[in-house]
Amino acid sequence: MASGKRPISVSIIACVYILAGAVGFVYHLNDFKAHSFSYGVLGIEFVRVLAIVAGVFMLRGANWARWLAIAWMAFHVGIGYLNGWVQMVTHAAFLVVIAFFLLRKPANEYFTNSPTQAKEG
Repeated sequence: MASGKRPISVSIIACVYILAGAVGFVYHLNDFKAHSFSYGVLGIEFVRVLAIVAGVFMLRGANWARWLAIAWMAFHVGIGYLNGWVQMVTHAAFLVVIAFFLLRKPANEYFTNSPTQAKEG
């Protein structure tokens, strides 16, 4: 793989994060209509925005964004625990797959040799 070339796995994961964040954000806008102002709903929307941010910046090669994506899914493992073991195990499986692809050598080379990383360093 050429240095700085984005692996297809990173592209797919980033696009899934952007899509999941955007769809979840729009879906949870209805919660504002159902309840008067709620910090819980605001927190849910903030978490959705974090998914979009992680996806966009992974596409740009920002190393911190892949760690945000991993942390985002780890957070969902914890939330899944509160909702039952099936959700927890499902999110844990997603976490393992996402971490596997975002921490492999091609992804490491992409995130450490990207133009965005050069600006940060």
